[in-house]
Amino acid sequence: MDITSFLLYCFIVTFTPGPTNIVILSTVHNRGTKKALEYTYGATIAFCLLLVVSAMLNSLLIEFIPKILIVMQIIGTLYMFYLAYQIYKADKPKPTIHQAGSFVSGFLMQFLNPKLILFTMTVIPSFILPYYTAMPAMTIGVFAITVIGFLALMTWVLFGAIFKEFLQRHSKIVNVFMALFLAYSGVMIWM
Repeated sequence: MDITSFLLYCFIVTFTPGPTNIVILSTVHNRGTKKALEYTYGATIAFCLLLVVSAMLNSLLIEFIPKILIVMQIIGTLYMFYLAYQIYKADKPKPTIHQAGSFVSGFLMQFLNPKLILFTMTVIPSFILPYYTAMPAMTIGVFAITVIGFLALMTWVLFGAIFKEFLQRHSKIVNVFMALFLAYSGVMIWM
């Protein structure tokens, strides 16, 4: 398993702006850190739950239909290239609507977040299943990805104002670097 590509993919997808990260940023500014933390805890638990479901589904699929791994790798790679393109062409983040910032809203948001759903359905088959199929390895993978996701969300909570200003000021440069790193991760799946 190429740990560098795995970590780059996880960090780029979780740390770059997405619906959950933007809502956290908005909540920090509009409702304060305490409400943003509540939202983050709900989002993290839902993230972990989605990863567990993905690991279980992908493990079943790989056990019964071994050839599906290649299809999942192709989908994962194409999704990484798609995300890289979206990040590259993205303008400044758009302001978000005033959000409640509760645990429940953070939890539910994850099930409506297409970026997260596609990520959870592609990260396991692209980076873990080609090398590990045992339950302990899958559990470690889910735990590691959840920790990375939680750290990303906490980064948006704790450094929200600074991060937002930096992204707005240097959005094109940041987007180019993030897109290149993500494209590199997609290429490394096949090496």
